[in-house]
Amino acid sequence: MMRHAAFVLCACAVLAAGADRKSAPKSTPAEARRFIDNAERQLDILNIDASRADWIKSTYITDDTEAISARLDEHAIAAAVAYAKQSTRFDGLALDPVTARKIKLLKLGLTIATPADPAEAQELTEITSRMEGMYGKGKYCPSGPASCKDLDQLSNIMAESRDPRALLDAWTGWHAIAPPMRHDFARYVELANKGARQLGFKDNGAMWRSKYDMPPDDFARELDRLWEQVRPLYVSLHAYVRARLREKYGDMVPASGPIPAQLLGNMWAQDWSNIYPLVAPPNADPGYDLTGLLRKRNTDPKQIVKYGESFFVSLGFDPLPQTFWERSMLVKPRDRDVVCHASAWDVDNLSDIRLKVCIQITGEDFLTIHHELGHNFYQRAYSQQPPLFRDSANDGFHEAIGDTIALSVTPEYLVKIGLLDKAPDPSKDIGLLLQKALEKIAFLPFGLMIDEWRWKVFSGEIPPEKYNEAWWQLREKYQGIAPPVARSEADFDPGAKYHVAANVPYMRYFLADILQFQFHRALSRVAGCTGPLNRCSIYGNQAAGERLKAMLEMGASRPWQEALEKIADTRQMDASAIRDYFAPIQKWLDEQNRGKPVSW
Repeated sequence: MMRHAAFVLCACAVLAAGADRKSAPKSTPAEARRFIDNAERQLDILNIDASRADWIKSTYITDDTEAISARLDEHAIAAAVAYAKQSTRFDGLALDPVTARKIKLLKLGLTIATPADPAEAQELTEITSRMEGMYGKGKYCPSGPASCKDLDQLSNIMAESRDPRALLDAWTGWHAIAPPMRHDFARYVELANKGARQLGFKDNGAMWRSKYDMPPDDFARELDRLWEQVRPLYVSLHAYVRARLREKYGDMVPASGPIPAQLLGNMWAQDWSNIYPLVAPPNADPGYDLTGLLRKRNTDPKQIVKYGESFFVSLGFDPLPQTFWERSMLVKPRDRDVVCHASAWDVDNLSDIRLKVCIQITGEDFLTIHHELGHNFYQRAYSQQPPLFRDSANDGFHEAIGDTIALSVTPEYLVKIGLLDKAPDPSKDIGLLLQKALEKIAFLPFGLMIDEWRWKVFSGEIPPEKYNEAWWQLREKYQGIAPPVARSEADFDPGAKYHVAANVPYMRYFLADILQFQFHRALSRVAGCTGPLNRCSIYGNQAAGERLKAMLEMGASRPWQEALEKIADTRQMDASAIRDYFAPIQKWLDEQNRGKPVSW
């Protein structure tokens, strides 16, 4: 993510640090403070240049923008790796807490460490940029250019069609974009591991697992504990959905066993909310159709973002800056390829915050905007921290904040903002909760297995010749999902998921799915809500806003356990809030499943 002038600064910084090392026979705490202050300044410059180049690459995909972005990413990553390696000379020194934490975050702040060899460093950054570009440009063209469909169009088919042939065609068509990445991905794993080992980690997966203010093995056990807290609810939901889909599609869906992946309303079967009409109880609907409400009022993309902004303003946050509206990409351009995957950007680490999203007028995108703005308001809240602390307490926190707000998108909230005339009766809650479970509970095992697959790939437990086989073994183990057609190692189905193609760790999303309910329960209590947790909204509550803001402003300056305590009065992640939120639907699902096969 950086540019030529930044590369010169990077080179000077590395040389200067090397000179300091030669001239100082013994490292001191004062030298450590000088080192980390200089590293922060130089890396901030490089990261800003990189962000601008990456923005252009993501909103205007060409060979040139990919090349420029790759080069600047290479310079930024190389500088970060160089500083991380140089910082090891301060290991063992008694440092003040701020300096010690900055050095720790410097070492752990990378999602990829380029090897020391310049040619390999350049190769790795070119590969990562190229794979993301392949994904962004991916199209399914069954009968020539005029028939091409991009991911948005194919996702619409997955969401709306009930024709098994159309669903299968869309699923196989999109997954066909990924095999060309396979060779690049194997080389990426090799080079990323090499860079991680040069920083002292066993492999790249071990580097990712070391970022959570606890030993990597303890973190893995924590994930297992959290999953076991919520697994019974997922198994109940899976059994109910499988039975209802069997009623719709017949023997295509087994009475027991995994569900075919193309039938769940989403390209990756990670969110089942689009099939709500197929599985809804006869007399329990959500009480309203948010997509219909938005379209009935001729809501445009900017207005959807305004709704999200107004929520944060109601909590006491300042409105978004004018530059946000001038520089964001809110709709898909007609004249060029872009990465439509929604993302929130903090380009200058201060005030230049933006959204990159191709908004469609749907209830799903209404919630997505609330989620993405959670990133933006988090970014601005910690912007006064030193550069190395301008991040979330852990990466799950960043993803959780916007979803915490989205949990407050209740019927009562929709009434307050004028989208709904009257909140549905509480008797409709089974429908509301089922729809939310199809989104949130269905996601949990997917959120867990993607990085488990990658960790095993990085460690070598899953070799290249087993990539696809192991992918589907884990999807069946955790999700109870099966591919719709036979797959082989000629396929590369992991590459059909953005985060795999773009080198984005995924465990943050699993953690976010846990944390958002914990945050929601805590903030709802602060707001004085005494009703069912699924009907609580903190919209307009300044006390909840102050509690939220106090945590956001901490950034990464303290361990995540302290940030969690600030908002939830506990230092341990706890999935019991999910059970509290979905308690009525758990009881209802168990009643529906009585006498039917459960699990797979």
